Amino acid sequence: MHIGLIGGIGVAATVVYYQRLTARVTQLGHVLDLTIVHADVQELLHNNLDWKPEAQAKSYARLIGRLKDAGADCAVITSLGGHFCYDETQSISPLPLVSGIAPLDAYFVEQGINRVGLLGTANLMRSRLFDQLKQTEAVVPNTDLDALGKTYQDVAVSGACNPEQREVFFAAGREMVEQQGAEVVILAGTDLNLAFDGHDPGYRVIDALDVHVALLADLATGARSLADLEGTA
Repeated sequence: MHIGLIGGIGVAATVVYYQRLTARVTQLGHVLDLTIVHADVQELLHNNLDWKPEAQAKSYARLIGRLKDAGADCAVITSLGGHFCYDETQSISPLPLVSGIAPLDAYFVEQGINRVGLLGTANLMRSRLFDQLKQTEAVVPNTDLDALGKTYQDVAVSGACNPEQREVFFAAGREMVEQQGAEVVILAGTDLNLAFDGHDPGYRVIDALDVHVALLADLATGARSLADLEGTA
């Protein structure tokens, strides 16, 4: 299956999607068929912070049209925060969308995880993954979510994470584990790998991107079909 990625939101997230998806498909003995289009991260941030899902959906739809013209069979939003307009986008998308949030619930149940802590954009944390977790309890840092989200936004736009920003994320995750009983902290922002990769925060972490990539690799190699995702994608 030809996978279409909406990239650029941000660039570092696009790179890690590309790297991990390519590696996974190669490991499975296949060659990846992939097209990437570049979205405007500033437009996404504006529409997300001002809560304009319809405007962002229209922007996505134009990009998905380009993916369709390139031969893609499905489209992927490479930002969990960018899923805030998922339903609006799905209703006008020229291609089927493969959600990065829907597979998480099933994964948590499979792993025996009942309560997770979330790190990501302010709106994603505040809405507990846009109310799309149905079987898993989610908690968020007991802090100023707008300030924490701004730190994440700065990392995503710059494509780099300094030690002070890293400690902000580590401390927020630690609080959810030690004080709110989170069994694991979910990196629900696709740029959080910049803070966590190669570092041990002292608690269990799951990168939501890896769960999404595993699903996309199954689609790319034919192990699963879009029909298998009906009701969850």
